[in-house]
Amino acid sequence: MTIRYPNGKKFIPKQNDPKQKTTSSAKKAQDLLQFSNRGKRLEDEIDESNAFYLERGIAVIHKKPVPIQIVKVAYPSRSAAVIQEAYFRTPSTTDYNGVYKGHYIDFDAKETKNKTSFPLQNVHEHQVIHMKQATAQRGICFLFVSFSTLERFFILPFQVLESAWENMHRGERKSIPLSVFEEQAFEIKESYAPRLDYLKAVDELLLKQ
Repeated sequence: MTIRYPNGKKFIPKQNDPKQKTTSSAKKAQDLLQFSNRGKRLEDEIDESNAFYLERGIAVIHKKPVPIQIVKVAYPSRSAAVIQEAYFRTPSTTDYNGVYKGHYIDFDAKETKNKTSFPLQNVHEHQVIHMKQATAQRGICFLFVSFSTLERFFILPFQVLESAWENMHRGERKSIPLSVFEEQAFEIKESYAPRLDYLKAVDELLLKQ
């Protein structure tokens, strides 16, 4: 199936790096025992956290559905239909939104393998505009950033992202150093259930604001 953005550009999903595949089945088994959840995608982890919060009445936060317009369908049999081409109707804003302690929460999940900084090319301008508009309405906006190689997770307030974004457009650096995350963001400490209890970091953000 081919999916395209509103401007007609082909959507290419992220692919796993074949170099990351381990060659030892014994090592795989050992890794699974020691790090049972660490192979999951960031969004899967967040979805599990959100389900945990919802079941316990802590927060109502969901992944936003992305509207898709189907333009080409094949019917290999009478009982089956295969979508061959589709378009995103509108550019996506952020990944998640909801309500927590009476606050509107809006954030995007980002991953990087970089060990020293977060590349701003991972963020789209329409996302920055959206978060700026939501913040103007007193919404709580941030990036949920995973430094996957380091196994470190942060809540980066929109104000920090906005400052770095404006600096980039003035010709300054095109990334946010890890040191800025350590100084101005809120680190998510791994726990048992859910593993990424990110609302604890959001609590710190709310107290600061």
